[in-house]
Amino acid sequence: MNGKSRFLSSSASVAMLLAVLLAPTRASAQGHDHATRGSSESPAKSARVGDVYLLDIDAVDAKPLGPIGAQIVRLHEGREFRFSSKANADAFEAAPAKYIAAVDAKMVAHQRGDYPLETCLVSGEKLGGEMGDPIDYIYGNRLVRFCCQGCIGKFGKDPKKFLAQLDAAVVEKQHAAYSAETCVVSGEKLGAMGEPIEYVVGNRLVRLCCKGCVGKFEKDPLAHLAKLAQGAGSAATTSAPIGAASYTCPMHADVIQDKAGRCPKCGMDLVKKE
Repeated sequence: MNGKSRFLSSSASVAMLLAVLLAPTRASAQGHDHATRGSSESPAKSARVGDVYLLDIDAVDAKPLGPIGAQIVRLHEGREFRFSSKANADAFEAAPAKYIAAVDAKMVAHQRGDYPLETCLVSGEKLGGEMGDPIDYIYGNRLVRFCCQGCIGKFGKDPKKFLAQLDAAVVEKQHAAYSAETCVVSGEKLGAMGEPIEYVVGNRLVRLCCKGCVGKFEKDPLAHLAKLAQGAGSAATTSAPIGAASYTCPMHADVIQDKAGRCPKCGMDLVKKE
C-alpha cells in the first residue's frame, strides 16, 4: 500500500455529517451497545457517537491527562473528548475547531498501524491506487480510510453500516493473534461466562467476558489497554541491550524495548529507532 495519505480533519466536514452525528451510538461486532458517557461534571446531554477518547493527553494543551478521577469528559457533537482541567474543557467548547485538527492527527497516527483494510471501506477500491493517496478521516474517534472525498459523503449517509463492516474486519484480522486468555476488566477467564464479547475500540480488538465489562472498560480505557499490552508481552523497558535494535512509542519516548510490540501505556505500535 502506498505509505502516503491525505489527512482530512473531521472539523472540515462537520456540515456533511452533522445529521448522522446525532444518531444513536453504533453497536460492536457482537451487537452490544456502547455505554453512554457525558461530562464528568453533569449528566450527558446527548448520546456519545463512536468510540471513547483513547489519547492520554488533554485535547487542548496536549499535556498528560492525569488520574482518571480528575479528568473532565465532554461531548462535542456526540464525540467524546477528555481534559485535565475545567478551564481547558471550557476553552475547547468555546472554539472546538481550534483544537480538533491536532487531536485528529494524533488519532490517525495512533490507529493507522491497527487499520485492517487495504481497500476503501465504501467503494472497495485499493487504497493508494488510481484514486491517489488515501484520505485518513476520524469519525467518532475512529480512523476510517477512504479512496476519495466522494466516499466520505456516502459513508455519512449510513455510518453505522460501514462501521459494523470495519469492526468485523478488525475482528477477523486480529482474532488469531489475540493472546490474552482473561478479560482485561474482570480478570475472568474468557469463555467462563459464555461466548466472549468481541469489542472493537480505536480499531483494536478487545475481548471481554461479558457486556457488563464494556461500560467499565470505557470509564478508563487506557488502563485496560495497558493491561492488554503487558499481557501480550509488550512490557516497557528503560533501555535495550547494547547492539540490539530498539523500538519506541511515537507518543511515549520513555518506552523503549528490544523488539517490536505495543506500548504498555497507550497500546500504540512501537516503531524502530533510527
